[in-house]
Amino acid sequence: MVKNSEAQSIQVEQKSGIWQVIFASSAGTMIEWYDFYIFGSLAVIISNQFYPKGDEVWALLATLFTFATGFIVRPFGAIVFGRLGDLVGRKYTFLITMLLMGGATFLIGLLPNYETIGYAAPIILVILRMLQGLALGGEYGGAATYIAEYSPDKRRGYYTSYIQTTATLGLFMSLIVIYVTREIMGSKDFEDWGWRLPFLISIFLIIISTYIRSKLHESPLFRKMKAEGRTSKNPILESFGNKENLRMVLLALFGAAAGQGVVWYTGQYYALFFLGSTLKVDAGVKDIIVAISLLIATPFFIYFGALSDKIGRKRVMMTGMITAVICWLPIYWGMTQFVGVKFDAKAGKFVSTTRTVQEEKMTEKDNPFGKEKIYEVVYTDGTKAKAVVKPLIGDDKKPVVDKQTGKVKDDIKVSIKPNFVSIIGLIALVVAQVLFVTMVYGPIAAFLVELFPTRIRYTSMSLPYHIGNGVFGGLTPFIATAAVASTGSMFAGLYYPMAVATITFIVGTFFVRETYGKIQE
Repeated sequence: MVKNSEAQSIQVEQKSGIWQVIFASSAGTMIEWYDFYIFGSLAVIISNQFYPKGDEVWALLATLFTFATGFIVRPFGAIVFGRLGDLVGRKYTFLITMLLMGGATFLIGLLPNYETIGYAAPIILVILRMLQGLALGGEYGGAATYIAEYSPDKRRGYYTSYIQTTATLGLFMSLIVIYVTREIMGSKDFEDWGWRLPFLISIFLIIISTYIRSKLHESPLFRKMKAEGRTSKNPILESFGNKENLRMVLLALFGAAAGQGVVWYTGQYYALFFLGSTLKVDAGVKDIIVAISLLIATPFFIYFGALSDKIGRKRVMMTGMITAVICWLPIYWGMTQFVGVKFDAKAGKFVSTTRTVQEEKMTEKDNPFGKEKIYEVVYTDGTKAKAVVKPLIGDDKKPVVDKQTGKVKDDIKVSIKPNFVSIIGLIALVVAQVLFVTMVYGPIAAFLVELFPTRIRYTSMSLPYHIGNGVFGGLTPFIATAAVASTGSMFAGLYYPMAVATITFIVGTFFVRETYGKIQE
């Protein structure tokens, strides 16, 4: 058994070192999320760089699937690094995951595009994206476990909620870096080569964070367990071979993590795609809308984490889950009303049922492949819209011809800048979605940590979390965008997350026990 003096020193260390632990763990995890999400934030540009031209929707879907592969492999990272974390320790494991993530992200920034190396470009891109997913699969569980094992019982929801802010802050950071880089360079240079810079600068962030983390001690609960000789000999077998623990893993997945995953990716990531891909809001404007919304709502992760210490994890999470399901359709309908403008390609003009045109013009200019038309409209309320229509050029440097009609396909780029009042309205609607995210995500680290014993905690909590977030949640942008493209209904993308969140609400409410209180040793 551990001597009393050692146990007392561990308790002192838990109290005195908690903020250093939170800072070091959260800073590193935020940088890993930044690395992971700049890919999704640049999905449209990446689709033009790494996939053959000819069908804009197919290229975007291919990119979103590549984006999703990073999520699909996260459960494998959870198993590999979860096992390592339960055998060797939390600290060293998430040092390895950070270096793996940083290296893969940096290499994406250096990767030649499709025009340079052909199909090798998307193949290598998928491999690097999978390495990112493996790294993140091991990172979150380690960081959350590390902070939780330092936290006192009655404040675990509060302290672990800081690690819950990192995913949103990483997304916020990616949007700001992209926005600033685009504004400095200009849209053309940014889309040609400047998009690489957000990937490349991450290497400096990784070096700094790795140095900070290297100064940390191992988790006190893990040290105590190791000193007592209670570490698991086979964490994977204990986690998934034991019927009772496997039952808890499945309940954690379907009663919390799956719904939390779709709420997170709908409220933050799909909102970003919806503004850009469906409503055609200007790239810089949509990034700012989402970034401001994230900044406003982020403190509520901590609020709801602390609230779960008082009224329970389940009550907070399930309320957020069902509220999101009820409110998504009205919110997304409201977003379409605030933008209120679309380009009718057949008529060759912008259409709005809510705005009055102040100025409208169409200009033409010649290019080597035919006429290029530019449609511009200014509305009396200050909303501006622009569409550039030109022949679609394939990889063979020739216009792409529609096989059914025999006509040259159009390459149409639409950009809409809503007026100030509409932008405020869009921010309010995205903030509402992020508030649902904070309710389901703020308490979940404490919930998962308390559900499993220390000896197999890293492995047991990581797998349901990363299946829920990586598979159910990470596939949300791809499934939702594909649903919109196949049905023609701009709201079809919401049915998938609504179904998953509803199932999780039912399972979580009736079959999952409340966990808040003393952590299992």
